[in-house]
Amino acid sequence: MLSAPVRRSKSLSNPKRIEPGSTIGIVGGGQLGRMTAQAASRLGYKTHVFTPEKDAPASQVAGRKTVADYEDGRALGHFADAVDVVTFEFENVPWRCLEILARHVVVRPNPKVLEICQDRLPEKDFVNACGVGTAPYAAVDDLKDLERALSRIGTPAVLKTRRFGYDGKGQAKIADPAGAAAAWRSIERNPAILEGFVKFRREISVIVARGVDGSMATYDPVENRHVDHILDTTVAPAPIPLRTARAATRAATRIAENIGLIGLIAVEMFEAPGGAILVNELAPRPHNSGHWTIEGAETSQFEQLVRAVTGLPLGPTTRRGNALMKNLVGSEIEAWPSLVAEPGFHVHLYGKAEARAGRKVGHVTRLYPFDKKPQHADIHLGAKDRRARKDAS
Repeated sequence: MLSAPVRRSKSLSNPKRIEPGSTIGIVGGGQLGRMTAQAASRLGYKTHVFTPEKDAPASQVAGRKTVADYEDGRALGHFADAVDVVTFEFENVPWRCLEILARHVVVRPNPKVLEICQDRLPEKDFVNACGVGTAPYAAVDDLKDLERALSRIGTPAVLKTRRFGYDGKGQAKIADPAGAAAAWRSIERNPAILEGFVKFRREISVIVARGVDGSMATYDPVENRHVDHILDTTVAPAPIPLRTARAATRAATRIAENIGLIGLIAVEMFEAPGGAILVNELAPRPHNSGHWTIEGAETSQFEQLVRAVTGLPLGPTTRRGNALMKNLVGSEIEAWPSLVAEPGFHVHLYGKAEARAGRKVGHVTRLYPFDKKPQHADIHLGAKDRRARKDAS
């Protein structure tokens, strides 16, 4: 098992601790905010959610909620006056929202972190400036840019919108140069980035927490498998050599330190042939691939976020065993009666009113002894789910 110590880097400004009993403001009302609010409650903090949704998953468990548009300046001002620190639960919050809040209250992570991670181009530039590799890429603002980028990077390649893409949205694969115009139309001619196609063994991710004093704590790298561009299962730890795990962890902590993080960041990476690590995306908030930590680690990623943004000491990230996490997407939620009846299954349902296709509505985690290897088929929902997992393998 890769050890995950809490270590100290350079000190940061504003090390003031926010005491239990204070109120944490959470921007965003999804399941990540819901699980953050639950963790905050266990440590004695109150939570106040800011979301445009009337019955958002996070607001169902928080003490207070403000339902307003993310750029409603008056509502943001009242929200800032009612909380002691602000964090966010997804990175598609308009950057201006956090900029407004930061004039009135401490925001962690800093809005500048979100500004980098919201746009794939500065994100890739930042990662490379940290001395960490990525797939080859080029900015694309029009069809001629795309054609030039394809001639330099080659095919196959992936065209992605620079902002607001997730779970495969805003992406188009280009198999040969003749497909350039169709791909450009498919992303509605939005500012984009072309990325060279990477042959990789597996996708892995590392979650890093960094406190106000510069201390950092990392979770073991995990392996992620996708179905239809949506995360299907996560295995902890990733079945990779120790040297690869260490290289991935070094890359993630270097990024967390250089970006000036106070909070949590997930670094998604590819393990390329030969053991090279290439960063794919950054997510400066709790991450789907860290859900296993609720039952599988001494400190969950959600509690760790609370600790980081309030100035508490970071908690130990030691695994309690091996773990498998399976997302429940769309109609898969219908299997919940059998899942909650299964011994050893830890079921989390997010309280979403509608289980649309492609929508994450819950997850299940199963723990294993350290000497037993998790298998992706160990959490099954029926024949359809098994076929989908086989297709993704």
